[in-house]
Amino acid sequence: MLGFTRARRRALAAAATATAAVLTIGGCSSSEDGDKKESGASEKGGAFPVSIKSALGTAEITKEPKRVVTLGQGSTETAIALGHTPVGIESYPWGSDKTGYLPWIHEAVTKAGDKLPKQFTGGEELDMEAITELEPDIILAPWSGVTQEQYDILKDIAPTVAYPDLPWSTNWDEQIGIISKALGKPEEAKKLTSTIEKQLADAAKTRPAYKNRTFSYIYNTGPGTLGVFKPEEQRVKMVSSLGLTVDPVVNGFKETKGTDSALIGLENAEKLKDSDLIFTFYSDAKNRKEIEAQPLYGNIPAVKKGAVVVGDNNSFVTASSIINPLTVPWTIDRYLPLIDKALAAAGK
Repeated sequence: MLGFTRARRRALAAAATATAAVLTIGGCSSSEDGDKKESGASEKGGAFPVSIKSALGTAEITKEPKRVVTLGQGSTETAIALGHTPVGIESYPWGSDKTGYLPWIHEAVTKAGDKLPKQFTGGEELDMEAITELEPDIILAPWSGVTQEQYDILKDIAPTVAYPDLPWSTNWDEQIGIISKALGKPEEAKKLTSTIEKQLADAAKTRPAYKNRTFSYIYNTGPGTLGVFKPEEQRVKMVSSLGLTVDPVVNGFKETKGTDSALIGLENAEKLKDSDLIFTFYSDAKNRKEIEAQPLYGNIPAVKKGAVVVGDNNSFVTASSIINPLTVPWTIDRYLPLIDKALAAAGK
């Protein structure tokens, strides 16, 4: 994962494999106001037709979509929260549970009494035939790695909403806005965003001990490597929204172009000496054993104390890496005990 770009960040978001093509998030150049002027969409009632411009092309949505297909991450959850359970979704086996689905998606769809979406292969091997057979009215992919070549095929199947700027670069709240507009419910975007912010703020209120305690969220791309996620990256944003403070040292690391992270090298591990907590993940048990066996890694004060927050299963790692209406409530109750335990190990 050395030198990973936004287009490769999907694997990091779910940590699919530490050596696979990799992932996750940053700022976008398009604005909500600009989209509204361009689309001509009515704020009241989300009137159609709606025009949504992306970096790959413009989706012309003439009427309310009934059959929704989603690609990438976050679109499925937001669509479900808006009352549109997709007919088809890109599969994510690394983070799925025994049901074969990401658990928060399975739970929400089952609770709603809807039919579980058909899953198909995504990424570089995107199954166009499966998507075509689903006869979608719209394809949502605002946080994805869809290529121009793939988009040119998808847009002939159904209006396709891609990312405004770069692959895997759409902010979580912007993604909600885009999907809400595409589904004719632009007024719901603010409600969903406010609910998420409140859920995180309410959780933070229950943990006053988190105040003024610092953390760094790190990752590895194999033995000898060390990277740090920047403050605006989604998984970091989720943790800081729970009341912890990003270690100021992170701001000084030069961001790897096209990412919300910095590859600092294992030789700079000692620069994390003032982080009270370390958050991280591993691609698998072998990767964890290799990384934890490295002296430079083990000598990071928080690591030495055991003040490390690490996901205990792939589903949790995936959920805690993305902010959307379903992952946040699913993650919070599972996150807090892990953080409490690490904070106790950190001491005063």
